[in-house]
Amino acid sequence: MTITVGTTITQFIIERQRALPEATGELTSVLNDVVIACKGIANAISHGGLAGVLGSAGTDNVQGEGQKKLDVLSNDIFLKANEWAGHVAGLASEEMEDVVPLPNGVSRGKYLLLFDPLDGSSNIDVNVSVGTIFSILRSPEGVDLPRAEHFLQPGTAQVCAGYVIYGPATMLVLTTGDGVHGFTLSPGIGEFLLTHPDMRIPEETTEFAINASNMRFWELPMRRYIDECLAGSDGPRGKNFNMRWVASMVADVHRILCRGGIFTYPLDSREPSKPGKLRLMYEVNPMSFIVEQAGGVSSTGRQRCMEITPEGLHQRVPVVLGSKSEVERVVGYYRDAAD
Repeated sequence: MTITVGTTITQFIIERQRALPEATGELTSVLNDVVIACKGIANAISHGGLAGVLGSAGTDNVQGEGQKKLDVLSNDIFLKANEWAGHVAGLASEEMEDVVPLPNGVSRGKYLLLFDPLDGSSNIDVNVSVGTIFSILRSPEGVDLPRAEHFLQPGTAQVCAGYVIYGPATMLVLTTGDGVHGFTLSPGIGEFLLTHPDMRIPEETTEFAINASNMRFWELPMRRYIDECLAGSDGPRGKNFNMRWVASMVADVHRILCRGGIFTYPLDSREPSKPGKLRLMYEVNPMSFIVEQAGGVSSTGRQRCMEITPEGLHQRVPVVLGSKSEVERVVGYYRDAAD
C-alpha cells in the first residue's frame, strides 16, 4: 500500500481500512466525526477575541477547575459532532462528571469515545498552543446503553488515539496501533493532509519538560533525575540538558514526537488524595498509546501507564513519557528507591 504526502486523512483511513478484511468502516465514520469537531474547534480558536470567546466562562468543570469560554464551546462542538451521527455507543468528556446520554432514537455504533476537548486551556488568553485529545475503545458486546464502568478499560484496549494541536498550523496526530501519522490542516481546502508519516521519537534526548516550581513536593527518584539534568556537563550525566514547559500536554508531547525529549507530571505530596495531575482516561492513556507507537515509553515510574486498570472516569495518575533511554532511566531510579 502506498500512501503519499498530501493524502487526505479520509483517504488515509479508507486505505488502511481496505487492508483489513474484517474492517466494517465504523471506525472510519467515528474518526470522520472527530475530524469535523476538531475543524470546528480550530475555527473558533482562530477567531479568538474577534469572536468574544476568550476569558473565563464563570463556571467550574467536574474537577473543580475554572472553565474558559473556549472549554465550554469546544466541549459543545465535540458533543454535537458525535452524539447524533449514530457512529458511537457512548461518549465521555473530561469536562463532564458522567458519561454523556445519547439522544433518544439515535442509532448506536460499537465504539466508545473519550475526549479532552481543550487541553492546556490556561494558555488560551495568551495565545499559546492548545489541543484536543481523544481515545476510542470498543463497547462491550451486548451493552446497549454504556455506563461509566464500561469505559473503564486499560489503555492497551484502545483501538485508536489521537490529538490535535492548534498552533501556527493545526495538526492532527493519529494512531490505530500501526505507527503514528501526522496531518496538517490546509486552510485553503479545509482538509487534513498527510505531512508527517511514520513519526518516530528519537531514543536519546537532552530535553526535559516539567513544572520545576513543584520540585520540593516530588518523590526522591524524580528529584534525583532532575537534579542530574540540571547539573549538566559538571554532573553525573556529563552533558547539558534544556528544560521546556508549555503547560499544555499536547504541545509538550508534540515537541517530543517531532524531536525527542521527556515529559513528566510526577506524583507529588501537595494533595495526597490526588495521586497525579493528569487524567488517565482522557490524557495519559491516549498520549501513551501514541508515544509507544512512535517508539517511546510511558510509565508512572512504577508501572506501564497503559496497563493500569481504571477505577473511575476521572482518575488521575503520575506520568513520565517520551524518549526511551530517559524514561527507562527514571523508571530505574524508582526501582532503585523501592529496593
